[in-house]
Amino acid sequence: MSDRRTEVDGWQAIWRIDRHRIRMLLVRNLSESQPLLSVPAPATAPDLVQMREQFPERSRLWDAIRHEYWTEFSAPQELS
Repeated sequence: MSDRRTEVDGWQAIWRIDRHRIRMLLVRNLSESQPLLSVPAPATAPDLVQMREQFPERSRLWDAIRHEYWTEFSAPQELS
């Protein structure tokens, strides 16, 4: 599993796809040293829905992550 990185409006999120769920590993304002969220173990990481409910003011970031997820998830897969 590879981590993805999304940046919007000076905010950065590092996230991972886990069984079709988006797990948030790190969310931070790029101009601040203290992260909004930092999770050491991906298994305990909140999903995108939880983050959207807890931090609705970051909706542009959550929307961008959701867009990237669906772009990747729905992209045609190459045949081997």
